[in-house]
Amino acid sequence: MWCTYDVHFYASFALLELFPKIELNIQRDFAKAVLSEDGRKVKFLAEGNYGIRKVRGAVPHDLGTHDPWNEMNAYNIHDTSKWKDLNSKFVLQVYRDFAATGDMAFGIEVWPAVRTAMEYMEQFDRDDDGLIENDGFPDQTYDAWTVHGVSAYCGCLWLAALQAAAAMAQRLGDKFFAETCKTKFFSAKSAFEKKLWNGSYFNYDSGSSSNSKSIQADQLAGQWYTSSSGLGPIFDEFKTRSSLQKIFDFNVMKVKAGRMGAVNGMHPNGKVDESCMQSREVWTGVTYAVAANMLLAGMEEEAFTTAEGIFIAGWSEEGFGYWFQTPEGWTTNGHYRSLIYMRPLAIWSMQWVLSPPKAIIEAPKINMMDRIVISPATFSLSLPETRVRKIANKTACFGNSSLQCTC
Repeated sequence: MWCTYDVHFYASFALLELFPKIELNIQRDFAKAVLSEDGRKVKFLAEGNYGIRKVRGAVPHDLGTHDPWNEMNAYNIHDTSKWKDLNSKFVLQVYRDFAATGDMAFGIEVWPAVRTAMEYMEQFDRDDDGLIENDGFPDQTYDAWTVHGVSAYCGCLWLAALQAAAAMAQRLGDKFFAETCKTKFFSAKSAFEKKLWNGSYFNYDSGSSSNSKSIQADQLAGQWYTSSSGLGPIFDEFKTRSSLQKIFDFNVMKVKAGRMGAVNGMHPNGKVDESCMQSREVWTGVTYAVAANMLLAGMEEEAFTTAEGIFIAGWSEEGFGYWFQTPEGWTTNGHYRSLIYMRPLAIWSMQWVLSPPKAIIEAPKINMMDRIVISPATFSLSLPETRVRKIANKTACFGNSSLQCTC
């Protein structure tokens, strides 16, 4: 599949540092995809139901396989139009790229897609508290790990997206949308902390399943992105450092004494979460993202110990021999899955923290507390209808793409 976007979220730091114009063009292609719709029917394998290939407003999982840019969402295990991470990840990546490059033309070009992506997510706020809920199936990049109610992973990404959208709106002069996002942010943040904070970390989700209180290594992914983009912290320093310390003490150090990376899920009793294949895996890219998050929080020793586990398991003589073919992840007994994966490029996010671009350091700061009072009637993010590019049953080229077609 061309550019699985939930994974590009982790890998894109490498592209932005090394080939920034290519990175911006990828975001342009996904921005166009957000405003597109493809009504052809697709069967989703996990649930056995049917839906349309590409829903307007939803960020696609990928840009296709057989006919890129015209047959998006080659992935058909789940209906990714109902995933809760892709739209937030799009907004966060676009803002980071915009802030890092200072490319105003890029920002203006993709802004309609950013607003539309934010609007689209409102349907998943079922109780009008500003916070999105998951739907009891694996509706995010951990596509075998079921989520119930509010989740630490998707909820934190949504909080971060609200902050990034507010910052981008402010810089582009869309003051109304900036203030709307700020208002929603405070409501959502309050709900998130009330439903998930347990005094030392954020629970996996707000449900009542056997793993709802699991410690997820990736629970602060949104915080990782906002801090990497020059934005202020989502949570107070105590909650951030306490969560990261819990991840280090349990997900990292209780697995082979820290010599394998961070396992995705860990029960608070110190046992690996065995609820599914992915909860019990160590994901190489997620481990690097967690390490970068620790660096951002000033936890340097913990950060490099965490990242070193991937080197030991994957590259050292005592490891599993995955040189130059780093897999998506492995289990605690060394069984790997998906060689030569893209997510491990998240190691570049550690370099990003150690030597951030000047534009990020000097980026204008948004004060989330400095708000204009707006009436409750304006609480919705919804906009007037944005132009939709319908894709006909017979495929045609993706107009104005950054790549030239010959059809």
